[in-house]
Amino acid sequence: MVESSLQRVVVAGGTGLVGQPLVRALLGLGARVAVLTRNPQALACPSGASAHSWDELATLLEGADAVINLAGEGIADRRWTASRKAAIRDSRIRATAQLVAGMRACARPPLTLINASAIGYYIPRDEHPVNEDAGPGTGFLAEVCQGWEAEAAAAEALGVRVALIRIGVVLDRKGGALPKMALPVRWFQGCKLGSGRQGLSWIHVDDLVAMLIEAAGNPAWSGAFNGTAPEPLGNEAFTRLIARRLGRPMLPVPGFLTRFATRLVLGELAEALLLQGAFVLPARAEALGFQFRFPTAEAALEDLL
Repeated sequence: MVESSLQRVVVAGGTGLVGQPLVRALLGLGARVAVLTRNPQALACPSGASAHSWDELATLLEGADAVINLAGEGIADRRWTASRKAAIRDSRIRATAQLVAGMRACARPPLTLINASAIGYYIPRDEHPVNEDAGPGTGFLAEVCQGWEAEAAAAEALGVRVALIRIGVVLDRKGGALPKMALPVRWFQGCKLGSGRQGLSWIHVDDLVAMLIEAAGNPAWSGAFNGTAPEPLGNEAFTRLIARRLGRPMLPVPGFLTRFATRLVLGELAEALLLQGAFVLPARAEALGFQFRFPTAEAALEDLL
């Protein structure tokens, strides 16, 4: 790992599920970290990090070793309305465009931009694994990802190395998807959603943090990379692993009932995130020698549950 090259790093979205452990990990490597936030006065940063408003962008970006952009409204926080979809889209695309505009104003632009994207980029292909060579899908999430990535790629014209990390379902014990998935299982209500065969491409939060840092410090990381573990599973198989870990049964609920209930409660979000999926493989990261601490779902759940 080329960690020593990361002396000064700017993190946008440094207060979220991935951003907080990322900032701590960077500080542990001796980097100085500037966290971009809309409300710097309210953010208590760990020692060695500092909070800054987006108005300070040009100064912060000047000569930085890397910018890691994780900014964006939560995709699965609540039902998608027109205003919610606009917030999801704008918080990603506009924030990325703002970062690149700030780089254009620099005499010495940052060396590297590591920009989050998502596996929503891909066409859902149940049981047919996809890697970074697969084309984009259609629909809201795919369109957001394409616009997001296009804004980030514009930094290449400034001589900035750009790596796009298409992130899967991030597993963390404190928040995100896993506690929500485990809750019904804990209460003896675990069951598959829909067919149960739809792909669930996940990554342990520690592996994602390590991947982001590797991408920031290693010049070989350029272009699109899948931020997923090498063992994607179907929804039913993953839920069974949670049930086994928690010592709970799986209920034999027919798929059409869970599909109907999920759509009724969550609408379009349910179809896009829960009832469809792809088996996404981290082919390019593995080709560059990236080593996962948690390559299997069983190992990840053993650590987190």
